[in-house]
Parts: sequence; structure tokens; C-alpha cells
Amino acid sequence: MSKLKVAVIGAGSISDCHLQAYASNPEVEIYAICDLNETRAADVAKQYGASHVFTDYRDLLALPEIHSVSICTWNDSHAEISIAALDAGKNVLCEKPLCQTVEDALAVEKAVRRSGKLLQVGFVRRYSDNAQILKTFIDEGELGEIYYAKASSLRRLGNPGGWFSDKSRSGGGPLIDIGVHVIDICWYLMGRPKVKSVSANVSNRLGNRANVRNLSFYKAADYDAKQNNVEDMANALIRFENGASLLVDVSFTLHAKADETAVKLYGDKGGAELEPEISIIGEKFNTILNMTPQVDFKSFDFMGSFRNEINHFIDSTQGRKETLSPVEDGVEVMKMLCAIYESAREGREISL
Repeated sequence: MSKLKVAVIGAGSISDCHLQAYASNPEVEIYAICDLNETRAADVAKQYGASHVFTDYRDLLALPEIHSVSICTWNDSHAEISIAALDAGKNVLCEKPLCQTVEDALAVEKAVRRSGKLLQVGFVRRYSDNAQILKTFIDEGELGEIYYAKASSLRRLGNPGGWFSDKSRSGGGPLIDIGVHVIDICWYLMGRPKVKSVSANVSNRLGNRANVRNLSFYKAADYDAKQNNVEDMANALIRFENGASLLVDVSFTLHAKADETAVKLYGDKGGAELEPEISIIGEKFNTILNMTPQVDFKSFDFMGSFRNEINHFIDSTQGRKETLSPVEDGVEVMKMLCAIYESAREGREISL
């Protein structure tokens, strides 16, 4: 049986996670790479055995033999390229966030409807083994009704600079880059309740702290310490129509002792932590129990989760599974992100 030809649009750092996962899937042939930087595209194509190299995604999408594409470009182009790919008859795995605005998210959703093709949003944490283990406990009623969750993704020194810190290309800072992951995984495990209101704050007090010495951090390929117009930190209270609430805080830079990632859920029968390590809290025979699942990775398994995500995407395109992160969820998460920015900007609670 012939292999499914896939292409990756955008050859930056996150694309390597997609490419490694595609390379490990026996059903897939990595067929084409596209990047504005032709040298980088050619280097990546050589590394992964892709036979076609492009600098214009439209030329890539014109190839009828391409079955599916991963979109790993700057956030400002996600909607445009997703719509073009869907209309060209391709299945799409679009890195998070789906886009920059609710209007664009709805346009992508319309493209999915008219094309009949699949779009999977890159909410990779949903595909982690730990998240799926915890979801099984939740689905079986071990936590009861989840009425409160907390999500933190805090970096003390972690503004990557480059396009990450250019609002026109990224759409924002830590909220839309790393906060989207912890907000989404909480919302997903809570059962994806409908949002009622959002109240938020955004801070720009510290800048990118490029002056700090003796402590290294990840820098984007186009890092420029002088360029930074995104938030340092954001926090929000998200209320849902079922009475549940989600408290979230995120930062690129903060006067904190250490980086912190935390995902915690509380139900009327039990609780759980997904990060920093998976743990389930219950009550049996009038005794509180802290239960630690015996798993290979207690925290988020980065590459394993990308392999799960890519394999699930391929299975979904073949009708063997339904995606765990459909376009509709990308739209709802975009509504939350935009409402957080709007609430902070206007200094009031936003009702949805």
C-alpha cells in the first residue's frame, strides 16, 4: 500500500517535533517542506528525505498528491494557510493557537465545513499518556463533578524574543504561547464547559530582561533583545455556565524563584494534579488518599506526546479515530484567549 504523502509548512523549531513523529509513522512519507528561508527548508528536507522544497505554501498546496499538512508557521499566518490548505483538499494539523482572533477562527471553521476535510488543532497536551490516563479516571466518575481548576505556566526568565515577542506575528506573549496549553488541558479535562465570563489582568512591567547574565534561556532564531511588545505576565478567572471556574496565571518573565508548571483539578468526589506530576486524590472509608499512578513519565512527555498527536492525526484522516482536538475547540479556546486580553485592556469582566 502506498504511503500517505505529508508536508510541513514552516521549518522552525516546533516543526522538528512534527517531523520526528511523522518519520516514525510507517504509513507516512515526508514529501515536502516549505519555509520562507529556502536554505533552511532545503536543509530540513535533506534531513528527513523530503523530495520537494518550497518557499511559497501556495505552490506546495497545488500538488494534488499531498494528503495532509502540518502548519508550523508564525501565528499570524495560521488562519490564512489553514483555509488555503483545506480549500485545496488537504487535511490539516495546525499548531496552537488556531489563529489570532475569533473572527479568523470562525473563518477556519467555515473552511472545514465547506471542504469536508479534517483540521486538528495542535493541543498536544491532550494527547499525552498522562492526560488520557487522568481522563479515564474522570470519565469513570472518580473525581465527580469538577467545579474548580488551577493552571500555571510561569517562567522567571523565558521570553524567546524574535517573532514570539512581536505582537503582530505572535498575537501576544506568554498567554497565547504557553498559557494556551494549560488553559486548554484544564478545560478539556473539565469536560469543555461553555464559558460564561472572563476577568483578567495583563502586566508589562519587566520587559524581556535581556540584561540578565549568568542564566541561559531559549532564544528564537530571529532573537533581538531590542524588540519586545508583548505582555510579561497574565492572570485570569474564567467562569463557566455550569458553575465551575478556572484560575490561570502565565509569564515569560517574573521575579519568581523558579519556573513552574501546574495543572490541578478539584471535584466533589476527588481531585487530581497533571503537573508537575500526575497524582489522584480520593477518599475511601473516611480516609483521604494520595494516589500516584505508576507510569513511565510522571510529568509531560514532550516527544512521546507529539508522536501520539501525529499518529492520532493520521488515524483520524483515515477514519479510524476521531480527533481529540477539533476545530470547534480551537474556536472556543480562541474566545477565551481574546476575552482575557479584552478584559485586561478594558479593565472589566467580559461576558461571552
